[in-house]
Amino acid sequence: MDEQALINTLNQLIETSRDGELGFRTCAEHASSAELKLLFRARAEDCRQAGAELQALVVQHGGTAEDRGSIGGALHRGWVATKAALTGYSDPALLEEAERGEDVALTHYRKALAQDLPQDAQAVVSRQLLGVGRNHDQIRDLRDQARVVASR
Repeated sequence: MDEQALINTLNQLIETSRDGELGFRTCAEHASSAELKLLFRARAEDCRQAGAELQALVVQHGGTAEDRGSIGGALHRGWVATKAALTGYSDPALLEEAERGEDVALTHYRKALAQDLPQDAQAVVSRQLLGVGRNHDQIRDLRDQARVVASR
């Protein structure tokens, strides 16, 4: 993989991390459960740290690191806000949207790992993918629990 292709791939993951950070912060603002607010804030911080690590890697490889989220992420956050304005912010709905965002992150990380990354980038992206998977599973499990509670 040439350096420019690597930098583009890493910058896409930076956008993904930034989207996650902003998405989780938005969810934290609107969650009613104090525990869920804390969880969303912690996940936002995890995403921020992942993005910072990727930015450093881009610079190490001679590139200019992305510092904002993607257009798709902004559209998703807009959709969440519109949907919430119509139906009201509920913790189960926030969890559903957070899981949807983590689905996208998993796809982006898996796509990046399918490329021939240099060893340093491979190590970082692989480790971060594990974190994204843990986030996804935790959010999914909480969403499932919220659905059970809501159906009672």
